[in-house]
Amino acid sequence: MASLRLSRRRVLRGAAAASASLAAAPFVRARPIQESKLKLAAIGTGNRGSANLAGVLGEDVALLCDVDEGMLARGIRQVSEAGGAKAKTYVDWRELLSGEKDLDGVVVSTPDHTHAAITRAALRRDLPVYCEKPLARTVAEARELAALALEHPVPTQMGIQIHSGDNYRRVVEALRAGVIGEVSKVEIICSKSWSGGSFGEAAEVPKGLSWDLWLGPTPSRPYTSGVHPADWRRFWAFGNGTLGDMASHWLDLAHWALDLGAPTTISSTGPEPDEVGTPIQQTVVWTHETTPQRGEVRVEWWDGGAKPPGAPLGNCHVFHGSKGKLFSTYGSMNVVLDDKDDGWASPTPTFEKSPGHYAEWLNAIKGEGPAALCEFGYSAQLTEAILLGSVAYRAKSEIQWDSAKGTSDKGQEFLAAEEREGWDV
Repeated sequence: MASLRLSRRRVLRGAAAASASLAAAPFVRARPIQESKLKLAAIGTGNRGSANLAGVLGEDVALLCDVDEGMLARGIRQVSEAGGAKAKTYVDWRELLSGEKDLDGVVVSTPDHTHAAITRAALRRDLPVYCEKPLARTVAEARELAALALEHPVPTQMGIQIHSGDNYRRVVEALRAGVIGEVSKVEIICSKSWSGGSFGEAAEVPKGLSWDLWLGPTPSRPYTSGVHPADWRRFWAFGNGTLGDMASHWLDLAHWALDLGAPTTISSTGPEPDEVGTPIQQTVVWTHETTPQRGEVRVEWWDGGAKPPGAPLGNCHVFHGSKGKLFSTYGSMNVVLDDKDDGWASPTPTFEKSPGHYAEWLNAIKGEGPAALCEFGYSAQLTEAILLGSVAYRAKSEIQWDSAKGTSDKGQEFLAAEEREGWDV
């Protein structure tokens, strides 16, 4: 078995650079494009990969990579049916990134545990990257990618597609205009539940699946059913449960609208933590210290059917302000003011309509638009905050987080994970 090394050694390495990148306005170095279409590689072509492929098929998706022959065949058909040229295929993304010299961008749609390794390798080649959410599986990985994005300022985008929708822009404008006054608390309710991962008995690897390549940088283990292609989210080894799957979409709006930055304290409750499987239900509380005028902001996450007293059922945000509340979903917004006689009006729009989440990234590569709004300087810090919720839950304790140093007072063993040699390309 390949030897292991601890990627937690990277927690401090580049922490200062990561902190700088998270605070700095993005500078994007666009690549000179000679052809009318970008030459792209798609790594991961099934499930989310199929959706991401659909978002970039207006370009030349010339290279496809997947460890599952069935999913790779699906990607080939998708490119062909869209009128694209026959794509060159790979099973091992390391061979693709080391062997192809004239790429304009890489789309990463693999499971969470391989996001950082692939994205890291692409950034080191100065390749623009679109990476499916969450950006990484551990805090250490998120911070390393933030530092690399600062060192290699190419166009990047994390896959939070709802960020480019009109409704989120209207909510941000309303909150920043003070429609409900100063916001002191945000409740986020997510009804979904990815939980209960448990490794069964070793089984024969299905035909067409390269299991060792699927494991990537994680420690080697026998193949078992109930992991690939989607249930890996139920395992700490590969994902972060419901929080890792959905918080990028829901927590994003609070971070964006309130310009929250890094949290200072994080706590989380739920069932007794399991060493292998993620929880069926989880609550997380992040405390953010903002400006002296605004004071402290408390952000709460409730998933798996749990919700705060008095909150509505279903997926939503509840922003608590000094003048009232704002309720929002992906596609709706409702304001309820404490003074029923005090009406409100939507502020004048300040955000232009997005050309689309994929188009933001593609246009930035071509030099035809500004940096994408979910570039890694923003999305790495959002990912870090999300994953600190997992750290607090597994540590069974409130943790104090020092973003400048990249350290916590408790739960340090959960900030990073073991990584096999041969994957730091």
